[in-house]
Amino acid sequence: MSVLYRVRRFITQHKLLGPESRVVAAVSGGSDSIALLQVLHDLHRAHEVQLVGVAHFNHQLRDAADADERFVMAAAARLDLRGVADREDVAARAKRAGQSVEDAARTARHEFLERARVMLGADVVAVGHTLDDQAETLLLRMLRGAGPRGLSGMHPRSGSVVRPLLACRRDDLKSWLADRRARGVPACDYVTDETNVDVSIPRNRVRLELVPFLQARFNPSIVETLANEAALLRDVWAWMEEASASFRTRPHELEIADLERLPIALRRLVIWQAMAAESDGREITADHVADVIRLIHAGHDADGKGIDAPGQHVQRIGGRIVLKNRTKGSQGSGGPGGSENPHNLENYPSPPNLENLFCFPLSIPGEVLVEAAGCVVAADDSGAGGDAAGPGATAGNGVVALVRRDRVQGSLVVRNRRPGDRFRPVGLNGSKKLQDLFVDRKLPRDERDRVPIVVDESDRIVWVAGYGIDEAFRVTDPSQAVLVLRLTRA
Repeated sequence: MSVLYRVRRFITQHKLLGPESRVVAAVSGGSDSIALLQVLHDLHRAHEVQLVGVAHFNHQLRDAADADERFVMAAAARLDLRGVADREDVAARAKRAGQSVEDAARTARHEFLERARVMLGADVVAVGHTLDDQAETLLLRMLRGAGPRGLSGMHPRSGSVVRPLLACRRDDLKSWLADRRARGVPACDYVTDETNVDVSIPRNRVRLELVPFLQARFNPSIVETLANEAALLRDVWAWMEEASASFRTRPHELEIADLERLPIALRRLVIWQAMAAESDGREITADHVADVIRLIHAGHDADGKGIDAPGQHVQRIGGRIVLKNRTKGSQGSGGPGGSENPHNLENYPSPPNLENLFCFPLSIPGEVLVEAAGCVVAADDSGAGGDAAGPGATAGNGVVALVRRDRVQGSLVVRNRRPGDRFRPVGLNGSKKLQDLFVDRKLPRDERDRVPIVVDESDRIVWVAGYGIDEAFRVTDPSQAVLVLRLTRA
């Protein structure tokens, strides 16, 4: 089975791309990413996708990094494609943030790829992860400990990132490139990262030592077997997310009777999601969830008792579990320290700039004038499929945002930022503080308090106007009912 056939079948199976899809290829210069570039270029020539450019991020971690950057830009030029490159001292970033170099590199790379996508007017960024990468990821997560979410591996689509090579083996891609190179096809050469043989890096150790051992001693098809397991667990995880969606409308309050009716696996997930929403980005572990389950099992003897967890205090009050964020306080209606209206300005202590506070209800359909920002924010139902809003609307990083209507709970409010505000930008695979977003986008301090934030009845951020929607509201299917949010000058 040819590489192109496998990729075409995988794209169709997971509805990743189509003739109208504008794609930017993320290319490091290694064999996998060069194969990705060649595949997308072939599909582009066949009018099956629109390849609009190449993106390369220089982590400045290797002596050859600058040469790799030049190599990738030259490969893009040979294919008559626009190349976009950026660089950052990732080691210094990791030190500042107290992160591992791997985590800092991943975050910096994702931020750059999203910038490149917007710059090139693309709908998605394609990355070159393979079947081998999927198996290695699953093994790494098993060794570190993971639940259904982690063991579902890398998804074919994560926000604005797509992985069209997940059905291909790494060696098959190298053979395919060698064959094309022998036939004189341009831009089929690739570079070799010398750090790929450094077994002090966990992924390399899994790739070079554990996988060959499992293949030789247990299962010659271990890579395919692990990838199939990940696919099965993706289906399990998708069901669990859908089944738990109704509990996310008021994540800071959980009815114990509702929790006790759930299967234990789903109960753990609902509790974990609620705690993660109040954790200010700190890690919530299985032990923290188990502590809350013990509160539930203790019955009314535990009424009024609680536990401290990352970023929050969790307390049993009557028939409810109430989660109080230490920064924001409880947002529950009727709970201790709560308020009937989560949007009431009194609920937000020490805002960045008191005189700039604003908070306006937004009807659907309707619009609201935000004088402090000199703009109008409008909302309108568009039915299934949305409208022709142009590139970037599905991520909301322009003046129009398309969001899932069924995920919006109750009424909308337009307000400015509050301390502790976080959301999950499309494609980031994690949450981000608004403060960090504005710093990354180099937004001047005096403008940050004027950016309109659209939130729903539960004070969940739907759209940071002009900067992006939350992943939870991303439109993933043309049949989904869509809410159109627009930003215009007043």
